[in-house]
Amino acid sequence: MDFLSIINSALGEVISPTTAAYALAAIGLSVHFGYAGLLNFGQAGFMAVGAYAFAIATLSFSAPVWLAILAAILASVLFAFLLGIPTLRLRSDYLAIVTIAAAEIVRYVVSTVGLTDITGGSQGLNGYNREFQELSPFPAGPFGVGPWNYSGNDWWVRVFGWGLVILATLLVFLLMRSPWGRVIKGIREDEDAVRSLGKNVYSYKMQALVLGGVMGGLAGVVFILPRAVQPGNYGTALTFFIWTALLLGGAATLLGPIVGAMLFWVLLSLSNGIIVGLRDIGILGFMSSTQTGQVRFILVGIGLMLLVIFRPQGIFGNKKELSFNV
Repeated sequence: MDFLSIINSALGEVISPTTAAYALAAIGLSVHFGYAGLLNFGQAGFMAVGAYAFAIATLSFSAPVWLAILAAILASVLFAFLLGIPTLRLRSDYLAIVTIAAAEIVRYVVSTVGLTDITGGSQGLNGYNREFQELSPFPAGPFGVGPWNYSGNDWWVRVFGWGLVILATLLVFLLMRSPWGRVIKGIREDEDAVRSLGKNVYSYKMQALVLGGVMGGLAGVVFILPRAVQPGNYGTALTFFIWTALLLGGAATLLGPIVGAMLFWVLLSLSNGIIVGLRDIGILGFMSSTQTGQVRFILVGIGLMLLVIFRPQGIFGNKKELSFNV
């Protein structure tokens, strides 16, 4: 078993575009749940809306990259309003029900045969990232250090993705220390008290839902830049993986979503490499490749259960942040 190769592969996940997409989506989820107390179980839906808006704008309308990104943002805002208008005046569990259902509806709609010319149906879309790659300032040849040795296009996707993560983190840092952020955190703790002070709780909740949703939509754009858009990637499992990353790092923390996403993918890659290695040398020879892939998720699930039991606030979290009711 090649331990060095396994470790290098795991370390490569630290700055991968997928990790950046998860981190960005988890930051949006932190705005929803960690700061505003909104139970959003449909972040995969926001990612799908952003991804398809970007791809369709590029392929069907020949939109430049900046306009395709704007289309993803506008689509995410519209999706947030569609979810929030009928639910945000009700208890948070209604939002949870609506978001998880809406994410599945989006996935089924884009898979519809009748929309194949637009969405690609069950086959998805590809070829939308050529113009983005043409904007790359990096040379074509592979370069880097240690396990982080990639082509110019790969570096460009990573720089773009992690640049968005940094901007989102800075935005959350500034907003949550502003009067707006204090109102949002007050709603999380006791929305009746905030309402008694004359604040429009519904409006603030909608703003938080839109902000976190836009981050989810941009995460969807980052997620598809190194790969094709496939509707199967936006199932409920994606939302639960993002929740895992958020809880791993700590909700309502600045760096928690980022570190949680990194740890999630490093541990997933590391556990997969070790299990496959043990299978190849005969120790786990009774396992098929499909079973190997499932075992790693079982291990991650057990780890999450232990985390919830022994450190529910996450790595960077504070137990006081868990005192609110949702």
